Formats: sequence, structure tokens, C-alpha cells
Amino acid sequence: MALPKKLKNFILFNDGRGYLGEIPEVQPPKLTRKTEDYRSGGMNGPIKLDQGMEGMELEWTAAGYLREVFAQWGILKHDGVALRFTGACQAEDETVMAIEIVARGRHTEIDSGKAKAGDNTEIKIKTALSYYKLSIDGQPVIEIDFVNLVEIVDGVDRLAEIRKALGI
Repeated sequence: MALPKKLKNFILFNDGRGYLGEIPEVQPPKLTRKTEDYRSGGMNGPIKLDQGMEGMELEWTAAGYLREVFAQWGILKHDGVALRFTGACQAEDETVMAIEIVARGRHTEIDSGKAKAGDNTEIKIKTALSYYKLSIDGQPVIEIDFVNLVEIVDGVDRLAEIRKALGI
């Protein structure tokens, strides 16, 4: 019987700087398809037509003030901030699975929370993404690049024919 692989540890990198021990929580982006109901004559109910993807956002919490994050506020480029999440998942049989998320975007929200003497300081950051890549054990599983019209899932480039039709 197989048992789950649990996240044992992780680190977040921001433009190459590792935040070892400074990031208690990361919420990877939700991958959501944008769909539209369609029902025509001869159909007994609607189907969902795929209209591409919803926007992606990576949320993370810093255990204190990180000067670099505040200095990145207002970056004008859609991919001006590079984030990299690496994690180690381990099963009961002690096998370890490596998880890596590479993302590019810009911070859209920095929430400094409340200031209270003696309490933990937590800064919550939301980063809107234009690029996302998930790899498991060094193998790419999903790569999404909104600006360059790329959506590769398990080695299949799902937008290649659309790019070809557009001449790009």
C-alpha cells in the first residue's frame, strides 16, 4: 500500500536570494481554466468551453521585514520579480521527491499586518504571475508563459498549433 509523500521542508528564493528560515508559508498558484457555458439545439445541457486560463498568483508570508521585497514594489515589468520555490517531499519508505516551482511576475500586494510588540512579524505578499513552471524530480510537468502563448503539460505543447496559425 502506498502512503503519501509529505512536504518535509522548503525554501523560497527571490531574485536568487534564498530566504532560508524566513518564509513560514507559501501558497502556490491555483491553476484555473476559464470556461463558458455553451448549449445549442440538440443538446440536453450545457458544456464548458475552454477560454484559456484565469490569472495566476503566488502568495507567500515573510517572518519579518525583507527590504528586497519592499524595494521591488512598483516594478513595471510583468515579469520583473523572479521567484523559485524548492521543496522536499518524503514518504514513509524514506524516498524523497523534489518539487520546484519557478515563477516570474510582480508584487501586487504587500500586507504588513499589525505591529504589536512581542508578537511575530508577518508580511504577506501576493505576486501576480506571467510565467509558471512546475517540475517534479527534475522533470518539467507544467510550463505556462502567458505573454509568449506557451502552455506545456507533461511534454505536450497545447498552444503550438495556435502559435503556428498566428505566425508566431
